[in-house]
Amino acid sequence: MRRRLGVVSTAPAAAAPRFRDRTAWARNLAAPVRDYLSNETGGAIALLGATLAALIWANAAQGSYESLWTTKLSIGIGDSGIALDLRHWVNEGLMTFFFLVVGLEAKREIDMGELRERRRLTIPVVAALGGMTVPILIYLIFNAGGSGADGWGAAMSTDTAFVLGVLALIAPGGTRLRVTLLTIAVIDDVVALIVIATAYTSHIAFVPLAIAIGLFGVLFALRFAPVNMRREVTVPVGVAIWVALYKSGIDPVISGLAVGLVTNAYSPVRGDLERVTELLRSFREQPTPQLARSAQLGVMSAISANERLQYRLHPWTSYVIVPLFALANAGIHIDGRLLDDAVTSPITLGILLGYVIGKPLGIMGAAFLAARVGGLRRALSWPVALGGATVAGMGFTVSLLISSIAFHGRQLEEAKVGALATVVVAAGLGSLVFRLVRRLPGDVRARQIAATREDLLDLSEDVDPERDHIRGSDEAPVTLIEYGDYECPYCGQAEVVIRELLDSFGDDLRYVWRHLPLTDVHEHSQMAAEASEAAADQGEFWRMHDVLLDHQGDLTPTDLTRYARDLGLDVDRFWEALHERRHAARIAEDVSSADASGVAGTPSFFINGRRHQGAYDVTTLSEAVRRARGRTRVLEKASA
Repeated sequence: MRRRLGVVSTAPAAAAPRFRDRTAWARNLAAPVRDYLSNETGGAIALLGATLAALIWANAAQGSYESLWTTKLSIGIGDSGIALDLRHWVNEGLMTFFFLVVGLEAKREIDMGELRERRRLTIPVVAALGGMTVPILIYLIFNAGGSGADGWGAAMSTDTAFVLGVLALIAPGGTRLRVTLLTIAVIDDVVALIVIATAYTSHIAFVPLAIAIGLFGVLFALRFAPVNMRREVTVPVGVAIWVALYKSGIDPVISGLAVGLVTNAYSPVRGDLERVTELLRSFREQPTPQLARSAQLGVMSAISANERLQYRLHPWTSYVIVPLFALANAGIHIDGRLLDDAVTSPITLGILLGYVIGKPLGIMGAAFLAARVGGLRRALSWPVALGGATVAGMGFTVSLLISSIAFHGRQLEEAKVGALATVVVAAGLGSLVFRLVRRLPGDVRARQIAATREDLLDLSEDVDPERDHIRGSDEAPVTLIEYGDYECPYCGQAEVVIRELLDSFGDDLRYVWRHLPLTDVHEHSQMAAEASEAAADQGEFWRMHDVLLDHQGDLTPTDLTRYARDLGLDVDRFWEALHERRHAARIAEDVSSADASGVAGTPSFFINGRRHQGAYDVTTLSEAVRRARGRTRVLEKASA
């Protein structure tokens, strides 16, 4: 919802007694402090629906179910081609895009998220390896020396889609938990795909493999090519890599993960966005095909390929590809005999117990050893980590993928029963664990949280009470910083939200405004910012701030003079400061801090030093402030 404010009065909003205003009078350089949560519930529901549909279909009309998915589809050029049934086109073709998105998400966290500090990868990597080793050992305890021993790979990899979906339901807002489990799941997938490419590949043709490696090198080099070349060449090269891997005998889905992990993510650079504005302005003046193409390429280059691909592919993988995979593979004709066999089947028991018992044991044990031996501070408290490790005991997508390679006939059906059972059992146990975590005494939870590592901060310049413009209490546990532009209509909308937040949270919230005038799109934004600082010279920053945001369409020199007069300012002194550009350097410092913090647009918010991603409506920002306040209070309680 985007709308312009309809305020017409120049009455100062800050005059209300609930706001405490303070303006910085001196400049002091603060020391720099360096430092994607999407809701997966819908995708998990779609996956669950497809799984149930497959079961119903296979039991109501097993003949038609198998007949459809075993239908052959051939694609050929001349004498060469690929012939697969529909199930394998889904498993080896479409699932490549799923693993591509998994790799893209992991790479984004490594480049821009919590894992950009490489040391923080240590515990998740070790935990992932432990979480694969113990389930395999449990599986082999049941199957060593038996006919099902070769299927040990079906008990190793956590299902990314189900895990993130269940977490969104039973532990919403757990960003650290989600990032940790996403990292573990990606490492699981990497190892699982390596296992598929080695242990479950009967023959390898080295010439096609060499071609695939060479093409991957070409794809890697394309990152340094011009944008127009990348777009034209990347897709054909990616398809060629998939075909070469298929011809080599290695499961080609590994190509998706590999491509995702080398696709860089980065925040838009303000200079690139300004260049886009110039290109669009040129196109507006001369709407020619050439200028249209230049503007299109400029927009594309401003956003990283990682985020562009995620934006395009994530809905398709979550709502189409992964549910289609479940529909093609989860169909089992369940009868009393199969259930009787599954209860005593070493394959079913090995997969089920390997996941629901082995995963939590392996993840927790390995994480504990990594933290103790390496002297590392963990990201999660032990109770929350246990809940996450329990939920990680869901093996579905990769488990079914490996089962379809390792087993056939009755054994494959028993393996599918085990994989399906892990989703139900692990989700139930995880929900129980998180309920118990919420019932822990406050002092126990406080001590656990206090032992975790600090957040990586995204804000480059910490708040300086001697310089920054601040509303609220110095003792507030939460600081909300906004980089804004007085002519930006969305900043005007956000101002209504900010006032509600200050009213709602009282002394628990401190609000800071920093300037980021987008001069390439807003003609009067720079002068308006300097006008607010000129008012600050006379102790009236916040009253001028409120008036400017209430009258964003009226920021001409005549309007600024009227506002200064209505606020009781010395107008001559006010305009002397504007004519001499006394505060241009002050505003440039804010812009520099915005650039250093990766801010390119307005409004941009930081909550206790961490960038707020997503919407900035009252509900979303209130929840983010509430979580930050809760964590701060818990840490204060623990230290006390």
